[in-house]
Amino acid sequence: MRTALPQAPASTAAAKTVQMAAHGARVELVPGSRQATAEAAMAAHGRGGSQLFYSSHNWHPFFLQGTKTLAYELWEDLGFRSPDHVIIPTGAGSNVLGCDIGFSELLSAGQVNRLPRLWCVQPLACSPIATAVQTAQGVTDGKLPPEEWNTPTPTIAEGTAISSPVRLAECVSAVLRSGGGAVRVEEGAIGQATLELARLGLYTEPTCAQAMAAYRELADAGAIRADELTVVVLTSTGVKATPRIADILGARL
Repeated sequence: MRTALPQAPASTAAAKTVQMAAHGARVELVPGSRQATAEAAMAAHGRGGSQLFYSSHNWHPFFLQGTKTLAYELWEDLGFRSPDHVIIPTGAGSNVLGCDIGFSELLSAGQVNRLPRLWCVQPLACSPIATAVQTAQGVTDGKLPPEEWNTPTPTIAEGTAISSPVRLAECVSAVLRSGGGAVRVEEGAIGQATLELARLGLYTEPTCAQAMAAYRELADAGAIRADELTVVVLTSTGVKATPRIADILGARL
């Protein structure tokens, strides 16, 4: 039986890599950023006498047909209507594109009468898609990103630290088509949002808690009103990020 060979940045939270190993995978930890890991994975294609092949979901032509079900689930859960806003933590952009495809299909089928405004949220430290959206819209948030994505200090929102997303242009088009926009979130706000959600009973990792921080920014700026229906997408559990959350709390493990 063949086993998977997941590759992950050496800085990845152990809760993630230990689970991979428990399932029988042989995990390779790669020094550096997620981009360095992506490049290492592509370089590994064909290794071992062509026994290895690169199977990133971001390149798979049908993967977005799976992520579009997020739109259908929201539509159903909200009483078969479209929300006004969907705030999405974004790494490679698959949930942005999934919502674009799903809600566009619902619109074409006459099941909704408008698209929701999609908001792409990324950590300021690694925000290639959000920055491209703001550039395309001719807006600026006044925040200063690093000269190189995710350096010298990596973001605590590690799951969205993708410096070269392969579908960047598609994501920008989807956001613009919806009438939404992008928010780049600073590290302190991500940590604060992580604890805020936990104290509401929602224990999430910083990767998705940044969407809550973005909601606060958008509401304060008047881009989202209290009488509008807004969905904040939370994608992952805080159990996977215990060391990161301990750092936010200043706690010792």
